[in-house]
Amino acid sequence: MKYPIAIEPGNEIQAWGVVVPDLPGCFSAADEGIDEAIENTKEAIALWIEDAISHNEAIPQPSSITDIQKSGEYDGWIWAIAEVDPALIDDTIERVNITLPRRILARIDAQARAAGESRSGYIAYMALMQ
Repeated sequence: MKYPIAIEPGNEIQAWGVVVPDLPGCFSAADEGIDEAIENTKEAIALWIEDAISHNEAIPQPSSITDIQKSGEYDGWIWAIAEVDPALIDDTIERVNITLPRRILARIDAQARAAGESRSGYIAYMALMQ
C-alpha cells in the first residue's frame, strides 16, 4: 500500500514533521531530513494499522496526492509516498512449517490448552500481544 504523506520541512532547531492525511492521528517526525522522515512514517503507518485492526476499525484506502492537495491544508509542504507491506492487513490463512525443540513445543501446547486455544491460535495470539 502506498500512502501519500505531507512533510513539513525542518531546520537546525525544528524537526521534520510528517502527517498521513488518510490515517487520522497518524504522524511522525525526523531530525535528519526527508529520507529519515519517510522511513519513520512507514513505521508509524504500520503501528497505526496494527492498532486499528486490534480495535476492529476499518483501514482507509490510500488517496491520491492530487485529491489531498485540493484541500489546501498542507500548502508549502513536501509530498511523498510511504509504501508499507500490504500483508499488514492480509488475513489470508497460510500454512507454515516451523522447527522447534520438543520441550518448547510441549510448553507451547500446555499454555495453549490452558488458554483454550489451539497451538496455531496461541502462537498467533502471542505474536499479536507483543
